[in-house]
Amino acid sequence: MKENAQSVGVIGLGASGEAAARLALAKGAEVHVSDASADPAVAARAARLRALGADVRLGGHALAPLAAANTVVASPGIPPSAPVLAALRERGVDCVSEPEFASRFLSSPLILVTGTNGKTTTAALTAHLLSEAGFRTALGGNVGGGLAPPASALAGASPVPDWIVLELSSYQLAGARRMRAAVGVMTNLAADHIDRYGSVEAYYADKRRLFELGGDQTAWVLNADDPAVLAMGRDAAGTTLFFSLKGRSAPGAWASGDDLEIDLGGAGLPGGAGGLGAAASGRTTSAAAPAAARSAPGGLAGAGGRCAGRVAGGGDLGLAGAHNRANALAALVAAAAAGADPWVAAAALPSFAPLPHRLEPVGVVDGVRWVNDSKATNVTAARHALAAVGGPVVLLVGGEDKGEAFAGLAPRLAETARAVVAYGAAGERAAAEIEQGLRAAESPEDVLVRVVRGGFEEAVEQARALARAGDALLLSPACASFDMFPGYEARGDAFRELAARAAR
Repeated sequence: MKENAQSVGVIGLGASGEAAARLALAKGAEVHVSDASADPAVAARAARLRALGADVRLGGHALAPLAAANTVVASPGIPPSAPVLAALRERGVDCVSEPEFASRFLSSPLILVTGTNGKTTTAALTAHLLSEAGFRTALGGNVGGGLAPPASALAGASPVPDWIVLELSSYQLAGARRMRAAVGVMTNLAADHIDRYGSVEAYYADKRRLFELGGDQTAWVLNADDPAVLAMGRDAAGTTLFFSLKGRSAPGAWASGDDLEIDLGGAGLPGGAGGLGAAASGRTTSAAAPAAARSAPGGLAGAGGRCAGRVAGGGDLGLAGAHNRANALAALVAAAAAGADPWVAAAALPSFAPLPHRLEPVGVVDGVRWVNDSKATNVTAARHALAAVGGPVVLLVGGEDKGEAFAGLAPRLAETARAVVAYGAAGERAAAEIEQGLRAAESPEDVLVRVVRGGFEEAVEQARALARAGDALLLSPACASFDMFPGYEARGDAFRELAARAAR
């Protein structure tokens, strides 16, 4: 983008919209921002951008300056059916996502992480392992929750990172055009966002765009246990690596009993046996990196040392649940593909702290463990949480209805749950489908199912009343939060506060 030679339109003034506008202003562009809302948070962002010289319209969208812009960046929260986007399409305007816009100003090689569940943990863990192996690493994208910035905020970072790890949602992938993955990770695929997409196929179509962002030099890290992932990445150009909980999956990493093992020998990674490393970035690893990171002693096939073996044990991972073991395997393979020695990277697994709102223990009250898994916004994620926590469990489920089938929770509930408390916009449907699923599992009398038609606090109080000492009171709602909260973080924070209040 040449100074003062372009104009940029930004639709939606959330955190990513503000970051994109700031980046465009820093690059000398004329910037037009609009948002249908005018709530206090949006108004505060608008004031900051106006002070920097942006034209900002709130309470609606000014179509003319957006249509005249050279580039239009659309917030992931705005559905494709929104009138402003439909009107722009009629005028031949192609909107891009904020990470796509940011990528045009990022010189570091990118590790792009997506999937239905586990993508935030996998992205954060990949960045942690690379950093601990001596690489300058930045994390951003869809991570949110104050854990990492939007991609646009990483442009201009000094010193320039050796690697940038970006988590991408399906919404962001839909608006990706020219960004390129040095390493691409697909954690898993399951039904999600059906309320927005209308079908699983449409949702998967946006996820599939990940494989359009690579080439012959890309290393793909795929879930060998997920047929949909394997089918999606089957014809992708580049090198394919795998991770699996079910047994040996080479080249890649897998679980063997309680151990994590790796074998990337013969993978043909660009840049040689140690992975992509400098080949992806066009420069060497950070001068401050330890020798282990730069020379990968023991390395991979052809490095003159170990080419495969055990890299970690079951006690080395401070994250609960089999799904997090899969996330750890994916992160190890991604870090190795980026040039980190697997044994050096694996040594950093114990120092990775669990992320907020993801199976987060928030207290013990009268012998009942309170577990905040507010980030579980789909049925598959809630099912993983039930497996990780074990029984007996009192499950809080509900929120904004995303159109998924809640009966999929019933088999696990029949094994582990004492009770289910359903609440919010999806509460009645969730309770009805879970009860139907429990009848099919021939255990309806063993699991109480209750619907709370009040607020979130009333639902938590009902769950607390049903729980007994030794139980887990699990918030894993399998729904979005927007019927009662601005996001899953606020929902989890409210649950954490209720736990603290109950403990007083």
